[in-house]
Amino acid sequence: MSGKLPVREEEPGEVDFSKTTRLLLELKDTSELMVDLAYSALLYDNEDIADEIFSLEEVADDLEKDVQLSAMEDLKEHKDVKKGFVLIRLATAMEKIADAAVTIADVVLRDIERNPVVCLSLRDSKVRITTVTVERESILAGRRIGENKIASKSGMWIIAIRKDRKYYYGPDENTMISEGDLLLARGPKEGESILREMARKKRR
Repeated sequence: MSGKLPVREEEPGEVDFSKTTRLLLELKDTSELMVDLAYSALLYDNEDIADEIFSLEEVADDLEKDVQLSAMEDLKEHKDVKKGFVLIRLATAMEKIADAAVTIADVVLRDIERNPVVCLSLRDSKVRITTVTVERESILAGRRIGENKIASKSGMWIIAIRKDRKYYYGPDENTMISEGDLLLARGPKEGESILREMARKKRR
């Protein structure tokens, strides 16, 4: 018996929105990451993380437009108005979530006084999200995540990587890390300093 999954056949008249769906999933990942970062920026009063949220806002805005354009192209070709409309509505909703994260980041950057109840509720979380830049000749650079054993050494999980202006979500153990990469990681507070040291430590 073959180990391959059966290929799903499209029903007659069914519309292939694969490109639009892919863009929508990327927008979902972006907005989720922005919310996670926003809470961390607020909790730890971290302006670096808040700045990163504003960079991600541009990505989210572009993705929303791309989803809308892609859905419109699909509509012209396939005339599936209902499905196209749903995808556009979902993109708009996700972009609003991203905007909410930006609002939180703005509170941090403008040093607006925070409600103590909000801060206390956030401090109940034992998980921290942080950003770390891989420095030149770092022991992490030029090696895969699995080879660096980041999770086992620091307890931090890499949830996304920014390479230049491009974000990569959910990297696995085979994802290559390069000099200058911005690692977005989640894990215990004590693991943050370990990860930063790994990103700074030079190869011998």
